[in-house]
Amino acid sequence: MKETFHLARQPSVVKRALKFAVVVGIVLITINHGDAIIKGELTHKRLFQMALTVMVPYIVSTLSSVQAMRDRK
Repeated sequence: MKETFHLARQPSVVKRALKFAVVVGIVLITINHGDAIIKGELTHKRLFQMALTVMVPYIVSTLSSVQAMRDRK
């Protein structure tokens, strides 16, 4: 478990995951919340959901990178 967290904090992993999270997150937010954004219907609940929407691709990318790094050993 310590190795996982160590690898997940590598600058290259964090940078890659942030790039994916921003791009995929924007696409998903647009698909799922675009109409509410346009109408100005942003509630605290919706903003929380949007934050989670960005976190999911970040976590998936991080876990994928960590697993690939482990498989290379």
